[in-house]
Amino acid sequence: MPNLSLYTTSAFLILDTDGNRVLAKYYNHKNAPESGSKPLTTLKDQRAFEKALWEKTKKAGGDIILYDTYLAVYRHSLDLIFYLLGPPMENELMLNAALVSYFDALSILLRNQVEKRSVLDNLDVVLLCLDETIDDGIIVETDSTAIASRVSRPRADTTEIVINEQTIMNAYETVKGKLQQRMGQF
Repeated sequence: MPNLSLYTTSAFLILDTDGNRVLAKYYNHKNAPESGSKPLTTLKDQRAFEKALWEKTKKAGGDIILYDTYLAVYRHSLDLIFYLLGPPMENELMLNAALVSYFDALSILLRNQVEKRSVLDNLDVVLLCLDETIDDGIIVETDSTAIASRVSRPRADTTEIVINEQTIMNAYETVKGKLQQRMGQF
């Protein structure tokens, strides 16, 4: 019987080029149907799995692998590797669409600087972006611009200019005073 559950993802990982964890989020579903994948509940199991997965995928060239009862879709960046893990019977195209949309939204938010330093400096944005893409193992959005617009924050170098009647009156009085000064000089 095909998987008719909304719980499509088992984990999301970001590893650096040495196989060290930058970010990891594991989804353990209480209500999800049995997927055949063994749950990675302890930190020791998770780290061992991540290291072994990294060993298999550290060279660029692939984008999908079936490893240790998990379907892993991954994408290489400059010095990071992004992984989206799901049950082995899951639709790999859906997992890939979610990973690509997450990566594209992150590229928008980090201004195309998707590297370890910028990810760590903007970890709040990275996690918010992940939460807007995947909620408790359910893929909720695959449009990168929609994800980025929900996560984006106003830039610090811009200030909001409020134009009201008082502002216009102040500007009028300033121009009137300058004009009177210039007329008095002639």
